[in-house]
Amino acid sequence: MFKIGIENYTVYGRHGAYEFEHENPQPFIVTIWVEITNHRFDDNLSQTVNYADLQNVAFEIIANSPPIKLMETMMEKMFTEISKNQLVKRIDIRIEKPSAQLPHESGLAVVEAVWPFE
Repeated sequence: MFKIGIENYTVYGRHGAYEFEHENPQPFIVTIWVEITNHRFDDNLSQTVNYADLQNVAFEIIANSPPIKLMETMMEKMFTEISKNQLVKRIDIRIEKPSAQLPHESGLAVVEAVWPFE
């Protein structure tokens, strides 16, 4: 099994469940790992998943989309885009929101999921 990924990619967007979160960009830290079905590459990028494409998916959905209320919805959009590549067998995504307004000091807002859904 081969895994390809991008870790701890920080991208700014205007997302959140509350209107005030849409006013100013805030950081989202994204990690995406994919497992692929291919085991022969012939030194050809088209036989694998380009990690730059994973970064672009996160950027487009977070930086270039209208406000999204839930990180879960962001992930669904990422799963939809990444799973279009027929080499992809499994996708693991983690999104952190370090500037999330929490009721108490400390803590990190995180959502993780795996595709395909069980």
